[in-house]
Amino acid sequence: MEENKVTETSVEENKVASNQEEGAKTEGKKNFRNQKNASQRGGRKFDKNKKERREPVVKEFEERVVAINRVSKTVKGGRRMKFSALVVIGNKKGKFGFSTGKSGEVPDAIKKAVDKAKRNTYVIHLTKAGSLTHEVIGEFGATKVFLKPAPEGTGIIAGGTVRAILELSGVRNVYSKVYGSRTPINAVRATINALNSLKSYKGVLELRKGGNSDVK
Repeated sequence: MEENKVTETSVEENKVASNQEEGAKTEGKKNFRNQKNASQRGGRKFDKNKKERREPVVKEFEERVVAINRVSKTVKGGRRMKFSALVVIGNKKGKFGFSTGKSGEVPDAIKKAVDKAKRNTYVIHLTKAGSLTHEVIGEFGATKVFLKPAPEGTGIIAGGTVRAILELSGVRNVYSKVYGSRTPINAVRATINALNSLKSYKGVLELRKGGNSDVK
């Protein structure tokens, strides 16, 4: 009887050991498969529950489309239709620019205009109240743009074309008036000529004290 018990216990121990060996083999196969799949995916384990975090892309300039026109060119075979886009960009901290772009599709025209504007930017100096240092008039063609400083809380008193440039350049309080032609491209160029003719705060003080008029 004792010998039969010993044999039964030894058989049970062998079964437990064999089950453990089989479990270890299956786990080893699973680990091997996971490592193989991870290596094929670039060495990273893939988890469906986890989503990859993407950092938000911060744009240097804000973009605004001022006008879109349809233009045509007459050639031997007929008319070629294209679109012309006028775009203004700025970082609202004194840096801005503008340009135009042409293409057969509107998105392509806007993209061309933005790329050109980034290569041709201007910088102005503003007061602490986010206004201009003095009154100024800009001219281009038959268009005149008058800009006047305004106190805090006034806002931007301007039309659509002039407002786009003033907002993106960082001006928060200003009065404006457009005289003559109100064509968008002429209004943009006249406004930029006015902003570029601004003098800094120190320059204005020196002019008032009778300093050198060439200081800017």
